[in-house]
Amino acid sequence: MPKALLRPVFVVALAAALTGCLFQENVDSFGGPTMGSTYSVKYVAGDAAVSKEQLQNETDAILAEIDSQMSTYRADSDIETFNALPAGTCMAMPEGVLELFRAGQQLSEESEGAFDLTVEPLLNLWGFGPKGSGERIPSADEIAQARKNMGHRHLRIEGAQLCKDAAVQIDFNSIAAGYAVDRVTANLEASGVRRYLVEITGELKALGRKPDGVPWRIAIEAPHDNERVAQRIVELDGLGVSTSGDYRNYFERDGKRYSHTLDPLTGAPIDHHLAAVTVVDPSTLRADGLSTVLMVLGPERGLAYAAERNIAAFFVIREGQEFISKSTGAFDELFGAGVDE
Repeated sequence: MPKALLRPVFVVALAAALTGCLFQENVDSFGGPTMGSTYSVKYVAGDAAVSKEQLQNETDAILAEIDSQMSTYRADSDIETFNALPAGTCMAMPEGVLELFRAGQQLSEESEGAFDLTVEPLLNLWGFGPKGSGERIPSADEIAQARKNMGHRHLRIEGAQLCKDAAVQIDFNSIAAGYAVDRVTANLEASGVRRYLVEITGELKALGRKPDGVPWRIAIEAPHDNERVAQRIVELDGLGVSTSGDYRNYFERDGKRYSHTLDPLTGAPIDHHLAAVTVVDPSTLRADGLSTVLMVLGPERGLAYAAERNIAAFFVIREGQEFISKSTGAFDELFGAGVDE
């Protein structure tokens, strides 16, 4: 598989291995490669109105469609074809692309630009994008030049067409995996499945309970560079989860860490003490986008933003060589003190 929509973020790990037959019901599973990473579907087999083979074929078809429409790692995708067009042009787009653009536009407006689908020139400049030429620290002039072709103000939808009045490039990697989870779970539910846990490149959603009545549990990882350690375990039912962090994809120069998460308003990597943030929302797409927003805003502004908007969020903040965690009231209402591992 070619590298596609991989967004190297702080991955939420699955907790508790699934067992086989319980109460005469099986938890079945399938998975495979996607978006430069992998996906996994676990579901109670007795609920499904179709075969496992059909569910897997339909899931693979959904993911292949998303890749062909939205991948910035293949020149023939719809979005890369659009990105290559000059200023002042329009292009007919599939509804999925338009849906993601609308979602990104809304997040950009709500966050006053902290979320921006047009950061690809900056990502490439710093060496994190699909056309980057290696990790580097660009000059202020290079950043200013790249930012001339950025901004949602240059984009609009006309009917079924996406139009641009500047040479803007769109990158859906900050929300595409969450969108994929929502598409796959909607298809499962349309096939009769009411109990499942779906994970795509680290974004998750779960519904119902396992056959023994135990909830689906996932572990939010502690931010260690070289190992995976569960920091908080939560139970999911009808909720999507996304985590963003700065500690798995970065480079260092002269002892300073440069994160792959860029602040669209400065054109530079984020520079604060927020190591990771997890967002829980019924929409995995929205959880995916909001985790990026809060990661850009940082520990103080991000926590205030999430609290004001009743976002269920869990923050892991660096304090010297240690980490502290803070959560919003909406997160605590859902999960309380958490579930011990």
